[in-house]
Amino acid sequence: PSSSATTCIDVSGMKDGDWTGLAALQKRYGFVGVKMSGGARSLVMVSADSDHPEEIASIPLSGKTVHLKVETQFQPAPEVARFSYSLDGTSWTAIGRPSRLTYTFPHFMGYRFALFFYSTKTAGGRVDFDYYRIGQGDGPR
Repeated sequence: PSSSATTCIDVSGMKDGDWTGLAALQKRYGFVGVKMSGGARSLVMVSADSDHPEEIASIPLSGKTVHLKVETQFQPAPEVARFSYSLDGTSWTAIGRPSRLTYTFPHFMGYRFALFFYSTKTAGGRVDFDYYRIGQGDGPR
């Protein structure tokens, strides 16, 4: 009925145009992560509830590490994913808004958690994922 994934990422090796994070992945996805733009890192929450991904929230990130969490709730309906971050791995702060977990026929597979890193400008950036943990989640809210 519910599950969660957490990770800690060292983002000190990111280059301009790089993105990294933790997603609830299917055709219509949502994620919490970090983007590097104009020499500055930002914590972001992105939702692709529609056919066009939208950056719902962005917060400046001055540190070099961040903990990320995605919590999914499948029962009771509606099915949603919630996103949060932590700078110390203990206190969690919600970011953005819940994403609806919508199943689509073009990609007939359930939602999965996904770790990712990609570049949009220059190759050669990097991040280090310290851990990746799966849990049962906190249940309905």
